[in-house]
Amino acid sequence: MGRGLAARHNGAVTQPRTVTILGSTGSIGTQAIDIVRRNPERFVVRALTAGGSDLDLLAALAVELQVQVVGVARGTVDELRSAVASAAARAGRAAYRPQLHAGPDASATIAAEPVDVALNGITGAIGLEPTLAALRAGSTLALANKESLIVGGPIVKAAAAPGQLVPVDSEHSALAQCLRGGAAGEVRRLVLTASGGPFRGMPRSALHEVTPAQALAHPTWDMGRVVTTNSATLVNKGLEVIEAHLLFDIPFDAIEVVVHPQSVVHSMVEFVDGSTLAQASPPSMLIPIALGLAWPDRVADAAPPCDWTQAATWEFLPLDAEAFPAVGLAKQVGRTGGTFPAVFNAANEVCVDAFHDGAIRFTDIVDTVARVVDRHTADAGAVTGSETGGLDVAAVLRADRWAREEAAAVLGLRPATPAGGTRS
Repeated sequence: MGRGLAARHNGAVTQPRTVTILGSTGSIGTQAIDIVRRNPERFVVRALTAGGSDLDLLAALAVELQVQVVGVARGTVDELRSAVASAAARAGRAAYRPQLHAGPDASATIAAEPVDVALNGITGAIGLEPTLAALRAGSTLALANKESLIVGGPIVKAAAAPGQLVPVDSEHSALAQCLRGGAAGEVRRLVLTASGGPFRGMPRSALHEVTPAQALAHPTWDMGRVVTTNSATLVNKGLEVIEAHLLFDIPFDAIEVVVHPQSVVHSMVEFVDGSTLAQASPPSMLIPIALGLAWPDRVADAAPPCDWTQAATWEFLPLDAEAFPAVGLAKQVGRTGGTFPAVFNAANEVCVDAFHDGAIRFTDIVDTVARVVDRHTADAGAVTGSETGGLDVAAVLRADRWAREEAAAVLGLRPATPAGGTRS
């Protein structure tokens, strides 16, 4: 864990953990704040950052929590100051004057200040620099921004001390919990569950004409546009396979995906004696977020448990790799390593935007990502896993930028979003 965690005596917290929340106005950030509100004796928020799409919400949260530092990626310090002053006046706290940061480096700058726990809830590869800043500061990193680990790979792992990186994705939090049940050498395989998204059971031929609105109609989870679309294509599950490999040092051949429509079993670990441990709870991010903030301890009543007095049926189905090739492509990319995961992630973000803009079909998303990955194989700037000495943040960002431009070129679009992807 990171340095400076709250003191403990006989299992009781004697002082609250200090927390920085990066991406505070997004789904992960707002749910983390819900955990903090309900557990003021355990957590105190020191800093908040956000992308800038909802300055009023960011300012209101800052005033409510009386944080010391506030940052925004888009907009100016003057705009942020005005929003905070207005929120403070409405709350009767006109004297409130936090330290303010604005600009694309705001989250990284704030993450560089040590706290007990930094929660990275930013969406996209733009989260890489804040992830590295938090790790270098010695803070425990509760990581919901899977993209930073996936694109940064060995860079992030090299920056993390043992136990400093705590997963917040529901699947990886489940795996971490199940792995407590045995030694590393006793693990046979990891089994990640996937809901199957809104198009579960549909053949590839039926996926050509599905609409953005249909792709966003996830049956069990309420997520942002990018993650929800990635769940529909199963790109999200592919990213999670790479993340599991990096977090737990398990070979790709020992990581499997199974479709579980009810989304109650969040993942499983199979051990060498034939036993399997599963972590189950109703679909909610509150439990993994609470664990990320409190790890290795649990937060009482973080979310409602399963109701074992009611009859229920859980299904587990094989993945249809023909209709949903994203997981197989992700494993290929993960094995190659180097800059290839960054290319996979960046090309996908461009394709998701193109799909929602009506420029391409649903099935074109993963097909285009595969074409960009293939072209990167022949690109002189590519770094593979066997050449990780050439992998640094600059190489990752170059690969990210190249993939965005290449994906746009393949699709006949204007140049894509600059390196880093979306923010929340």
